[in-house]
Amino acid sequence: MTGSSAAPAGRQDERPLVLLVEDHADTRQMYAEFLGSTFRMREAADGNEALASVRANPPDVLVTDLSLPGIDGFELMALVRADPALRSIPIVCLSGYGGQAHDDRARAAGCTRILQKPCLPDALADVVAEVLRECRDGSAAP
Repeated sequence: MTGSSAAPAGRQDERPLVLLVEDHADTRQMYAEFLGSTFRMREAADGNEALASVRANPPDVLVTDLSLPGIDGFELMALVRADPALRSIPIVCLSGYGGQAHDDRARAAGCTRILQKPCLPDALADVVAEVLRECRDGSAAP
């Protein structure tokens, strides 16, 4: 797991915290580097690591691949949504699988937004920012 970006001396970094869950290291690194210019970042390589991280320090947004070793993205979302302390965290899903049935399953598990991979990093950043705005405005539902 990667720590959050450093804040300037004497100042706390108040940028929103994003937990990025992706089992492919190169993809995770690419997204984390791009998103890290706007958000504080934490990373997890699998669902078990992600769940521990969410419970220890809840992020402002959870971005997860759906196909993960161990606890997959569907189960991760269900576990987050089942916990009263965590259920309001918006969840953005990245999926290499398409189709309405797959998207419906992700939404039923608690996904706020779904992006199909490959997904450009700027598109992911835009969706994360949009979800945060909706949460701040009260118009987003987990």
